Amino acid sequence: MRQDRSGPSSRRPRRWAAGASLAVLVLAASTLSGVPAAAAGPGPDPKIDGAVSAAVEGGKETSFWVLLRGGTDLGPAAKARGKARAEAVHRAARDGAARSQRGLRKLLTSRGADFDTYWIADTVRVTGDADLLADVAARPEVKAVLPDTPVTLPAPAAGAVQATVDAVEWNVDRIGAPRVWNENDVRGRGVVVANIDTGVQFDHPALAAGYRGWQADGSVTHDYHWFDPTGLCAGAAPCDNNGHGTHTMGTMAGTGGIGVAPGVTWIAAKGCEDGSCSIGALLAAGQWMVAPTDRNGQNPRPDLAPDVVNNSWGGGAGFDPWYSDVVRSWAAAGIFPAFSNGNAGPGCDTSGTPGSYADTYASGATDVDDVIASFSSRGAGQDGGVKPDLSAPGVDVRSSVPGGGYASYSGTSMASPHTAATVALIWSAVPSLRRDIGATRTILDETAIDTDDTACGGTADDNNVYGQGRLDAYAAVRLAVSPSGSLAGTVRAGGVPLGGVPVRVTGTASRTVTTAADGAYRFGRLPAGAYRIRVAPFGYETFETDVTITAGDTRVVDPALSAGASGIVSGVVTGAGTPLSGVTVALTGTPVTVTTAADGRFRLAAPVGGYELTIRPTGGCFAAENRSLTVSAEVTVDVALRQIADGYGYRCAPATGDYRPGTERLPITGDDVVTEVTLPFPVTHYGTTRTRAWISTNGVIGFGPVSAVYQNTALPDAADPNDALFAFWDDLVVDEQAGVFTAGTADTFVVEWRDVRFFGHGGGRISVSATLHADGTVTYRYRGLSGEQAAGTGATIGVENAAGTAGLAYSVNTGAVTEGLGVTFRPDPDRIAATFNVTAETRWGQQVSVVGNLPELGGWDPARAVALGPGGYPVWSGTVSLPPNTTVEFKYVKRDPDGTVTWEPGANRTTVTPPTGRYITHDTFR
Repeated sequence: MRQDRSGPSSRRPRRWAAGASLAVLVLAASTLSGVPAAAAGPGPDPKIDGAVSAAVEGGKETSFWVLLRGGTDLGPAAKARGKARAEAVHRAARDGAARSQRGLRKLLTSRGADFDTYWIADTVRVTGDADLLADVAARPEVKAVLPDTPVTLPAPAAGAVQATVDAVEWNVDRIGAPRVWNENDVRGRGVVVANIDTGVQFDHPALAAGYRGWQADGSVTHDYHWFDPTGLCAGAAPCDNNGHGTHTMGTMAGTGGIGVAPGVTWIAAKGCEDGSCSIGALLAAGQWMVAPTDRNGQNPRPDLAPDVVNNSWGGGAGFDPWYSDVVRSWAAAGIFPAFSNGNAGPGCDTSGTPGSYADTYASGATDVDDVIASFSSRGAGQDGGVKPDLSAPGVDVRSSVPGGGYASYSGTSMASPHTAATVALIWSAVPSLRRDIGATRTILDETAIDTDDTACGGTADDNNVYGQGRLDAYAAVRLAVSPSGSLAGTVRAGGVPLGGVPVRVTGTASRTVTTAADGAYRFGRLPAGAYRIRVAPFGYETFETDVTITAGDTRVVDPALSAGASGIVSGVVTGAGTPLSGVTVALTGTPVTVTTAADGRFRLAAPVGGYELTIRPTGGCFAAENRSLTVSAEVTVDVALRQIADGYGYRCAPATGDYRPGTERLPITGDDVVTEVTLPFPVTHYGTTRTRAWISTNGVIGFGPVSAVYQNTALPDAADPNDALFAFWDDLVVDEQAGVFTAGTADTFVVEWRDVRFFGHGGGRISVSATLHADGTVTYRYRGLSGEQAAGTGATIGVENAAGTAGLAYSVNTGAVTEGLGVTFRPDPDRIAATFNVTAETRWGQQVSVVGNLPELGGWDPARAVALGPGGYPVWSGTVSLPPNTTVEFKYVKRDPDGTVTWEPGANRTTVTPPTGRYITHDTFR
């Protein structure tokens, strides 16, 4: 039985996705034989997630979320001024949801159903049975019905205590907050910050002074200042039964050297119960931020909305829009949405929802050496945008915890409060910037300290590891208070806009931006003064000019570039005598990169000079190659890539022909399920003939011990499963829309996984076909790809022998699969099958093996000997593939259960394998 995958220990945790399942949410704290197909009946309602349908079987009731098709236009509300913006947003969103939900509310009321409505995201939480579920889903305004599934939180990662700097924590000093306090006399006064978290100890010595609930006479009231939709805090006072929320609030507002903005006022909402954050609590907390209410959730006061909300929580990696309406409402109301970027690093594409949204401002985590933390999630974010937005201290951050004490934690949860509090400092220093989220983002972006790391994409100054760079609160406030203007323009060459070009300004301040696809660049806020612009992209003459920026003005400079002397490099890339498409051809150390067309051809231009040409194919069938060349007027470089082979001799290459579907449905459905089949003809796999196979829902065909393992590995690997064909080994689910089918002819056997779903990845699906031939050749083909996982980013594709010592992978966890792709694995034809038969009497538990001088026979290492089978006892037999016309020396050995090895006595047996056909022994081991 596998481990529970709803928690953070899972490889790929379940999450909400529109039309599939609502996002599971975690605090970013710290360190997830064939039979005919049955006649088709009425299918399940596609609006209803399968988990909800299963939960109401047998007359049971369950709670589920109903997403409606509404969507309020908040544009007019966002045009209101000052505190009136939150009131306008509240009114517009509430009225829009009332209209959208009117019919559903009427139905639920008439049925006496238990339900809660939300205006901020136009959703309704309902508790009911199968009949109510069907009636709800049947309504035309209902878009999807999704499960209500929170996940377990990981415990915060304890950090080491770092030395303070003049009684200020290292992290607070590192971003320059004390310089803001001392030089600008700005500590956040007049700004209200909030967090959605596990709660806050409101009377903690470092936090009590800033809590908005304290009255002038020393009394305290919690109406409009504290909200607990979980109902877990006893009485009316704020509580924190986890410690996470008190810690993040301390980094924002704490006194005594732990807080970035110790002069701010704070309020809070408990959106996380303890070890989990429920969907309902987070939505209710997000709604309350726009219009705080009294303790009973009544009498909303949008005029008391906070200025900044910190959110040190998040769901699975990728873009899941479930919280986007909340963020959209905050932005319309002028509330700055600060989020952690997630703790799923160091891999790329691990930014968590909602931090991955374009509308949120997400923070990655750095350590005391200003290096990105290994756990810090990397981008890209929504629509390929850069995430995180910037990085801030998040390792070994000391802050307040319940009970009046302090503790050091690590996580992007600890980083985001630095950013949120810096916004408070900016708005306190320049009140006219309050609620101007666009201008504030520009200030944060342009003053972040550039940190080059393009391992996950982006540029030196704006990448998916550090974002715009490392947070600099002092520089941000200094820019905000300085007279400033802007600089913009378009970079062109020969009248054609150039995207991806760095534009550098030096002078009063130093900044770098990269042009957009249309060649446009913009420095949104530069301190007034003299600057020099420099544009020097690869392949063009350098452009430089001086410019003066004056306060309140926008200067426009359109660099016109001239191309340097260049030449053309062209050629054809082949492998195994076949043109190879999709091969990356690049000039090392330059931005020049192209891919080969269907006929294997490529063509690129580069300045005249010497280069190294790098040719890297997609998949693992062929080896990459580097060529030195000198670019002149015209250079032709044809490259034949070397075909890779495993230890046995299996090779792979692009497949020809069409996708082969199955025709007979196998009785196999669900998750991690296996069935066995009899093959229509003997199939040779790594030199051994097979007549039966097992097929798993996870895209594997095996010939050895049955395995339902869903977590893929590289090949070869001694761990199970071995002795298998890995058509698309991933965590796949055969649900109501999917099926596994087979088809057999005289010389081919097809296994097809049709329209199977990826576990925990929303609506992503794929169809995979594997065609087996008697000689061991197998072809995999792919179609119907949808979702990121369909590219193979979580899959292994290849073949492997019985011992896990030889194997060839086309790809492992890389996006190497495209629509219509086909790849064929073929054993080396220059081999012969050697069958060893030996009569040997054994004791219970003993194993007989053959070992010899060739690698295929273990190279005289009994630990790598070829195990023989006792099916004809006392005759032990086994088949292995050997090279022809080769001298072979071998012996038989017996291995006891305790590992003791007994060698066959006498001289080594010796033979020469035949040039073709088979080699068979009939020996006796006495």
